[in-house]
Amino acid sequence: MTAAGDLASYIDHTLLKPEARSGDIRKLCGEAKEFGFYSVCVNSGWVPLCREELQGTAVKVCAVVGFPLGASLPEVKAFEAAKAAEYGAEEIDMVLAVGTLLEGNAEAVRDDIRQVVDAVKGRAIVKVILETGFLSDEQIVLACRLAEEAGAAFVKTSTGFGPGGATAEHVRLMRQSVSAAVRVKASGGVRDLETARSMIEAGAQRLGTSSGVALMSGAAGSSSY
Repeated sequence: MTAAGDLASYIDHTLLKPEARSGDIRKLCGEAKEFGFYSVCVNSGWVPLCREELQGTAVKVCAVVGFPLGASLPEVKAFEAAKAAEYGAEEIDMVLAVGTLLEGNAEAVRDDIRQVVDAVKGRAIVKVILETGFLSDEQIVLACRLAEEAGAAFVKTSTGFGPGGATAEHVRLMRQSVSAAVRVKASGGVRDLETARSMIEAGAQRLGTSSGVALMSGAAGSSSY
């Protein structure tokens, strides 16, 4: 990283609080346009407003699906993803079936992801949230493999609503567990420049954070960004 603008291109500017209102979403979109963030990441109900606010800009709309628990029926996740894509989301961040993974049902986890991937094929890419705070290293490796087999474009650390958050160790493990065709997103606790830098150095190619403006302020004053 040599400039603040480089950092901005990593950031999915995120607002997922249940109490968020339309004014908060408009502010999120305004900040994304001002700083040149890669996308805004919102609950699916806000996708139409974000599309309207971001029309004519390069900022993409990302919607979360099955959020934050991952325990919805696969068909429900697929339907939510398809509707989000219909209304303008170009990226879908889905939570995998965490409990199903923990009990070792790999086939069901793969199918859950594949249904979402198929529902938005040609319209949006899918990032799979592993919720790494619940998982052992072996389970993280398995989840990464299943996500790639199901056609996901990214694996992502956390929702920010579960235990823990992104760690450089988990990002590094995830990067090693997928091919070069699949990217890694760090999310959950990325609130300062030092943490952002450590995630990128570990192999993250996208950062999900609600602290994008603060990160950019820090980057503007840093000689290493």
